[in-house]
Amino acid sequence: MNIVVLGGGISTERDVSLTSSKNIVKALRSIGENAVLLDAFMGYEGDIDTFFENGADEDAASLIGLTDPSLDEIKKARGVSEDRFFGKNVIKICKKADFVFLGLHGEDGEDGKVQASFDLLGIKYTGSGCLASALAMNKYYSKQIMVANGIKTADYTVMKKGGNASTGFTRPCVIKPCSGGSSVGVSIVQNADEYELALEKAFKYEDEIVIEDYIKGREFSVGVLGDTVLPPIEIIPKDGFYDYENKYQAGKTIEVCPAQLTKEQTKVLQFYAKRVFDALGLEVYGRIDFILNSRDGDFYCLEANSLPGMTQMSLLPQEAAAIGIEYPELCKRIIEISDLKYDE
Repeated sequence: MNIVVLGGGISTERDVSLTSSKNIVKALRSIGENAVLLDAFMGYEGDIDTFFENGADEDAASLIGLTDPSLDEIKKARGVSEDRFFGKNVIKICKKADFVFLGLHGEDGEDGKVQASFDLLGIKYTGSGCLASALAMNKYYSKQIMVANGIKTADYTVMKKGGNASTGFTRPCVIKPCSGGSSVGVSIVQNADEYELALEKAFKYEDEIVIEDYIKGREFSVGVLGDTVLPPIEIIPKDGFYDYENKYQAGKTIEVCPAQLTKEQTKVLQFYAKRVFDALGLEVYGRIDFILNSRDGDFYCLEANSLPGMTQMSLLPQEAAAIGIEYPELCKRIIEISDLKYDE
């Protein structure tokens, strides 16, 4: 099978995406698939007729830095003035592939736009469809759906750039971009000075942000693979909260899987993870994040991830490994379950 692993893109999670994609390519090749990495934004300058024989420049998969990449520099590096997402020959190559494994994260990859484009073009791809991807990516809409389905989440409000900075929220609170990922632009605010700085930081990334109550407690994540709800993993940053640096720099965070919870707590957490997954209309696989509130002992959903990270440090592969699904098998199953959508 000729498989394009589509990564990179032009979101703040570009480096994470390229690292995920490089791992996926290696894993698929190890089980006999002809997988090739393709940068969705940079494209491919070579002969597309020999793409699956010659491949692309996999060295383009850079290491994940301490902060999110400079998108202006990435745009300059492409050297093309046209205002478009897909790089040269990307669509043509994806149409030639038997399947596209979406290794994209963040804006224009995880928000349903690429999925909608591929639906119109008849290109098979992994993961959820365009509507579920869009809903999961937007924290405002996903929270509304959670509340409507009896799933607890922090009280919240939405602010647009240039709007009223007085929301009535008491400190501490959390300020984050409405559709961002990897905790880019996220701040935990303790006082008025931090509040103004947090607004400025979040608005650097988007024109719409979410302000929500800060919930103190233990943080967990639960993966879903097809009809299987994976064991919860507990996330324990050694310093601060689970931000971009703590997510992707080795040794910054302790991750315990299966999480040290009672059988009843595990059952409840997995139930709510699948409920969120289904309520948002997600398909194939995903990851749902929670906080166990230290005050009332209840689980509160933070957000849903429709294309969770697939780096060596990512949570979903660790959860799958806990029930005996090693990384190459996980990648294979994602393709197989995704393919079922096209047999209906």
